[in-house]
Amino acid sequence: MTSVAVTSRSFSRNPVLRDELLERYPNTTFNDDGLKLAGDELVAFLKGHDRAITALETLDAKVFAELPELKVLSKYGVGFDMIDLGAMTKAGVKLGWSGGTNKRSVSELVISFAVQLLRHTPRAEREVINGTWRQHVGRQLSQRTVGIIGCGYVGKDLAVLLRAFGCRVLAHDILDFSDFYTEHAIEPVGLEDLLQQSDVVTLHLPIDNSTRNILSAERLALMKPDAIVINAARGGLLDEDALKAALTEGRLGGAALDVFVMEPPEDQELLELPNFIVTPHLGGSAEEAILAMGRAAIQGLDDNQVPEKGIFPKGY
Repeated sequence: MTSVAVTSRSFSRNPVLRDELLERYPNTTFNDDGLKLAGDELVAFLKGHDRAITALETLDAKVFAELPELKVLSKYGVGFDMIDLGAMTKAGVKLGWSGGTNKRSVSELVISFAVQLLRHTPRAEREVINGTWRQHVGRQLSQRTVGIIGCGYVGKDLAVLLRAFGCRVLAHDILDFSDFYTEHAIEPVGLEDLLQQSDVVTLHLPIDNSTRNILSAERLALMKPDAIVINAARGGLLDEDALKAALTEGRLGGAALDVFVMEPPEDQELLELPNFIVTPHLGGSAEEAILAMGRAAIQGLDDNQVPEKGIFPKGY
């Protein structure tokens, strides 16, 4: 009988997803203890199962080598940077993956960050809590210039929403989405031009050697002193130390990070800045997104293929 292991804590806690998965695969092991699985503990949890649903767990060549019985790995969520796809291909393990399942959840969070930072609500809230009642004059998101770095599923969804605010939307991507840009009046530009012109810069990229620290200290210095930067994609896309320095010295207006190089983050000085918003990697944690990601992962147990460079998954 086919056996399935679910490493994700949020999937395992969701009664709807549990019932739908058990209806299809009765022999399923859930992460009911809420364990953060890694290394040997992850291998032990997956041992004896021929299919698995994973989320943010790291699956490398060593893990695949120790799980010869694993035939299918279905991804709960859209990112696959935590999976060694090359090792997966060598092991002959098939991948179930669907892109864009949480795009609206992330897009709405980004818009909420932009509005909060432009209206100085993080600073104002802290002042009120500490006994100071003072109005701050901010700026509307409407009519602002917003630069989107990475125009995949989330980037496209966000661009359309921003156009409804009357924003001028700039986009930078290594791929050509000219039809989409034309249809929605999006302006494709180089990275440096985007940084120099934008009031709001938001990152929507996978993390790899070509994107790591794409917003370096030098590139952050290109931004307007009252501009804001948002990262709700992957930790490591920007230099967190350089960001803290720019915020502290008044060279940037504000920042919001939902993701970090190390999670949870340990830089208390950064977290306590009045022009900074921090959230605990919850971009895809809307009820609707959880169901969409979970159902896609369940379907991926049946619809899957061995990863192939340049073909599947999209972006590999």
